[in-house]
Amino acid sequence: MTQQLEKQFVSLLDENQNIIHKVCRVYTNNADAHKDLFQEVTIQLWKAYPKFRGDSKFSTWMYRVALNTAITIYRKSKRQIKTSDISDFHYRLESSDYDATMDEQIQLLYKAIHQLSDVEKALILLYLEDKPYKEIAETMGLTEVNARVKVNRIKGKLKTILNP
Repeated sequence: MTQQLEKQFVSLLDENQNIIHKVCRVYTNNADAHKDLFQEVTIQLWKAYPKFRGDSKFSTWMYRVALNTAITIYRKSKRQIKTSDISDFHYRLESSDYDATMDEQIQLLYKAIHQLSDVEKALILLYLEDKPYKEIAETMGLTEVNARVKVNRIKGKLKTILNP
């Protein structure tokens, strides 16, 4: 890889690394697994970057690689990934920004998301990121209509999980 391509990749990775962290949070259950998956996704992005044609936004392509890597590892492990407590992840929040009620709600949401299938997790993650249905469809290899239908079903499923 040329130095220019390498600098470009590192810059784009730095700007968009939160995407990888979000995917890792959904598909792992502890800090060590999070770090391992983050590293594996980064390696896969690095290997695939020379083939990135720019047909889609970098962030869309990055989501696709990250989700495919996470799903592949998840399926290879052949074990249910247990839910993790969001307190396992250390965030730097000013005390004035902390809202215990919001933290509880986020924890409950992540526990509910962990009960979804691997594809459902990917779809709801993209939806929660406010990605347009067109981008969700492109990332997941679905039609836009199919993406809308699946997301609506997942939202119903999450409501059932959260309000039994």
